[in-house]
Amino acid sequence: MARPNRFYDVRRIGPVQVGSYYDGRGRTKHTAACTAPGCGFSADYNDRSAAELAARTHHCNP
Repeated sequence: MARPNRFYDVRRIGPVQVGSYYDGRGRTKHTAACTAPGCGFSADYNDRSAAELAARTHHCNP
């Protein structure tokens, strides 16, 4: 069974949380995920700056 991601350096930018984790091969990955109810936005990035840019420009669809 796959082990769950352990996020570190988690920051909140508006309704979006950006966190870093190590994938199964030891590489650092970054995730941006919206915490607004019913939004469902999340994406993985190789760069922290790309994840933070996605968080800053994200707009939830009503």
